[in-house]
Amino acid sequence: VQLQASGGGLVQAGGSLRLSCVASGRTLSSVTMGWFRQAPGKEREFVAAISWRGGMTYYTDSVKGRFTISRDNAKDTVYLQMNSLKSEDTAVYYCAGLNIGGTYYAPNAYRYWGQGTQVTVSS
Repeated sequence: VQLQASGGGLVQAGGSLRLSCVASGRTLSSVTMGWFRQAPGKEREFVAAISWRGGMTYYTDSVKGRFTISRDNAKDTVYLQMNSLKSEDTAVYYCAGLNIGGTYYAPNAYRYWGQGTQVTVSS
């Protein structure tokens, strides 16, 4: 399985970006998917996750009300809509597919990882 993340870029504080993550090689329509981010010098941290049918979503507290995770299983694509961006959101963002039974907020519970896309928010 390969995950291809895209949509990152440079945006001013208060702006918006939408990240996309496309799966290839096999369908991930039955897999919980997550987004993580890693800023320079920091550990990779959980951002958001969505269950395989999209009925359940989870967010880290710092992005609640600003970010929205969604998925289109017909397109094997997961999205992360990011609004009201802040400078502290600057990081490389990764999409990932969760192991069955794994804990959605734990990076080591994810089996599949994309290559990451850089998000830079200027203040």
